[in-house]
This record gives sequence, structure tokens and C-alpha cells, in this order.
Amino acid sequence: MLLRRIPGRLSFSKRLFSTKNNHDLASSIAEFNKELEDIFGEPPSSGPIGSEASNHESASPETQLSSSPQESEQLCKLTHIGKQGEAQMVDVSLKGSTKRTAIASCKVLLGKTVFDLVSANQLAKGDVLSVAKIAGLIGAKQTSNLIPLCHNINLSHVHVDLALNHDDYSVDILGEASTTGKTGVEMEAMTAVSISGLTVYDMCKAASKHIEITNVRLESKTGGKSGDWTRKT
Repeated sequence: MLLRRIPGRLSFSKRLFSTKNNHDLASSIAEFNKELEDIFGEPPSSGPIGSEASNHESASPETQLSSSPQESEQLCKLTHIGKQGEAQMVDVSLKGSTKRTAIASCKVLLGKTVFDLVSANQLAKGDVLSVAKIAGLIGAKQTSNLIPLCHNINLSHVHVDLALNHDDYSVDILGEASTTGKTGVEMEAMTAVSISGLTVYDMCKAASKHIEITNVRLESKTGGKSGDWTRKT
């Protein structure tokens, strides 16, 4: 409708669409765009109206910032978070099965009085270290029931060791878990030492409320796509 109100424009548009030669057509389009620029004061858009590129250019700085490559890369590394930020269990169906192991540790600070009672096996509930060891083994096997997004895996080996440390009146706990599968056993190893430490507290709480469970951490892991890892400090 606008072209009809401008003398000479309609005849040019007829020439544009009746041109058969590709070279002439390109030249005609260029001339037509030039005339449109003369009329409206700006060149026509190089892409379709409402295109993705146009939408991106008109997006607010906040929108562009939220989709920056750095932030996208960080989100991709959080495997338990979906595209919309929702919690999800990771699909490991396409991953290969490998031998995987993990070792974790924790420390239970008893204090001298309770430490002496544990050493002498004089607590009313019985043998603290033996009960805590069994609890750790059971805890490792129940990891997927305790932590919502953990996979239920078949453990081929679980070992929990508790040792009295006279230097700081503590119990040092070491846990190891192994499997051959598509996902790691870090959580199983850490759950083992955590449940073992909680059991030490439960066995000793009547003697003291000052007991502390500290330094629950992964010490090393092997296998899987990320390879081997060992704590340096």
C-alpha cells in the first residue's frame, strides 16, 4: 500500500519481480533496498522479521547475561540439575561399565573421658567400634534410600575400619566401596563413614554431649569417565 502512494515505486517493483536473469535480479534487489533506505531513512532488516537473531539482538542485557557461555558451562557441570533448574536423576544408560572404587574418611572427637571409656570397652551400650563398623557397612548399602538422586547400584565390596587415635582422643574412620558399573561409589563410601560416625556418637552420647563428628570427606576415587582422583592435602 505504501508503494502506491510514492510515484515511480510501483513500476520499479514490477521490474523487480519480472526479472529473469539472476544477476539482474540481485542488482534490482540492491537498488530496491537502496530506494527503501531513501524512503524510510534506514536499510531493511537483513533477516526475517521475528527471527531468532532479531530476538537475540533486542534481548535485554539481563537476558543475554543469563545465557552467557560461562554460565551455561557451569550449569552443564551440575549433572543433577535439569535444563529448567529442576532436580533430576542422571541418566547413565549410555555410559560404559568400569571398575570403580572410592575411599572416604571422617573423625569423631570424643574427649579424654569418653575416649578412655571406649578404649576400655566400659560403655553401657557395649563395644562401640564393632557396632559402628557394622552400621557403616549397612549404611553404604542403603545410600540410594537415604540420598534421593543416588542410583541404586550393586556393591561388590565395602570395608569400614575404625581406629582409636590417642593424639587427639578421637576415632578415625576409613570407608571403602567398590563396584563394577556405570556410576561411581563416592556417596556409598562417604555414607559408610558418616553412619559409622553417627553410631559412635549414639553409643557414647550418654557419657558426653560434646562429641563432634568432623572432616567427612572423599579421599580418593578410581574409574569412570573422569578417571582417578586423590586428595592432595
